[in-house]
Amino acid sequence: MLVDSLIVPQCVYRPGTFTGLMSLYESNYIKLRHLAGELGWKVDAVISAPIADQTLHAEIVRREPYTTTLRLTYWLPDDLGAVVAEPDLLLRIYHDARLVEAVSCAESLRHAKLRELARDSHAELGRRWQLNMLLNKWLDYLFEVGHSLEGRGPTLC
Repeated sequence: MLVDSLIVPQCVYRPGTFTGLMSLYESNYIKLRHLAGELGWKVDAVISAPIADQTLHAEIVRREPYTTTLRLTYWLPDDLGAVVAEPDLLLRIYHDARLVEAVSCAESLRHAKLRELARDSHAELGRRWQLNMLLNKWLDYLFEVGHSLEGRGPTLC
């Protein structure tokens, strides 16, 4: 697991707070950089297919001067034999601030553990916490099973 415990917050925070959420975004950035290197590719889509896990799909949805929007997902078969994207996370990478925010996820998750991690919340701050905790834990998992999205071109920063 990637050690991101060396993050020194600028103020004291508690889980569920805005300042804590910003620290979580910083942790997401560190973990995604570890998985994807410089976070920049010459191509718009990259896959990672380690032997021990499903194929991970990363697709750049939008490139802007200071941000990149990235879709990160597995393509999994459902009960009817169709292929579905799950989890289907849309991430916004803030290059200048060195933050990664999970901004959306598929409306209905099919896997029970994913549903458990991303329970519905009526409060926006709570919803963002849950979505970004899902991303944070998934990035740990992806690294542990050997995924890599590195070596695809120059940095976008």
